[in-house]
Amino acid sequence: MRQHLHRGAAPMQRKKTEETLNASWEDLHAFLLCTRHQSFRNAAEVLGLTGTTLMRKIDRLEEELGFKLFLRDQSGLSLSDEGHALLFDVQQMERLSFNIFRRASMSTEINGSVRVAVTEGPGLSWILPRLIDFQKTYRKITVDLRCAMEQADVSRLEADISIQLARPTNPDLIVTKLGRHHIYAFASEAYRDAYGLPKSLADLRHHRIVKQHGVQLDETGYARILGLDSLDGIVGISTNSSVAVLYAIERGAGIGFLPTSVMALGAPVVPIDLGINYHMDLWLTYHKEFRNSDRHKIVIDWLKKIFDPKAYPCFGDEFIHPNELISLMAETRRNFGLEGYAAGQA
Repeated sequence: MRQHLHRGAAPMQRKKTEETLNASWEDLHAFLLCTRHQSFRNAAEVLGLTGTTLMRKIDRLEEELGFKLFLRDQSGLSLSDEGHALLFDVQQMERLSFNIFRRASMSTEINGSVRVAVTEGPGLSWILPRLIDFQKTYRKITVDLRCAMEQADVSRLEADISIQLARPTNPDLIVTKLGRHHIYAFASEAYRDAYGLPKSLADLRHHRIVKQHGVQLDETGYARILGLDSLDGIVGISTNSSVAVLYAIERGAGIGFLPTSVMALGAPVVPIDLGINYHMDLWLTYHKEFRNSDRHKIVIDWLKKIFDPKAYPCFGDEFIHPNELISLMAETRRNFGLEGYAAGQA
């Protein structure tokens, strides 16, 4: 980066400029976030700064470098030609710094922490019960389980391992298909007894829906499946929490779409045959550096095992009706003590 920025400078001037840039990594990082968010306000929120403070950082950086980084107009921020040239170098600086921290993280070998980011549903209902048994075997490994709908970027050290719905494209990452979530309509027995169950998609319009929204979910999916322009008057409860959706359905709040794996958990719900089902693939991703870390390899192998479709057919590519899963996965519930651990019974 320095050769790119200071080629031809006199030795004394070059030394002074390098010292200035060494002291300005925070400003360079601020520049990087501004390019990602294309907004001072959004980047400032991520950094925990006011917009004014962030703009001062960028102004100071532009003064130090001697050129403008951004073109600013009402539509937001766009990079100048010089800003584009600088961006690649700063991205490389960030990438190399992350590699340093990753190698430092691996130095403790089998002892230490492994951060696993996963969406809330499989994190709380599927991974957590098994994590208790994992900890009994590997007592010196701490699995830091982070459950949220926001997708963690493992290339930027937001997590060591991520289980997510969107397949990453970063070439520095190892990506494996972990399994498949098959989604189906469900209601509680109490709801069925009180209101009956819809016989078709058209009939579903006369029922109440429990809807989940989130950053990794298709917001238009419900209306599109039902063939409606709007869900106004149909949605009774809308929440960003998959556990809240399960809880609400169990308690008779309405009809909702859940992974068929809830049947393996013993959830007291009944499937509704509307002639539709869809799926979302689960992707396991981690940085190439962690191939050489013993404790990360242990956790990765364990995650692959507990989502193995051969042992847990609810995660296979082929759709299996939820009623069939009850018998297919009865042994799974007994082996892992999952009876009574659905959201409404915990």
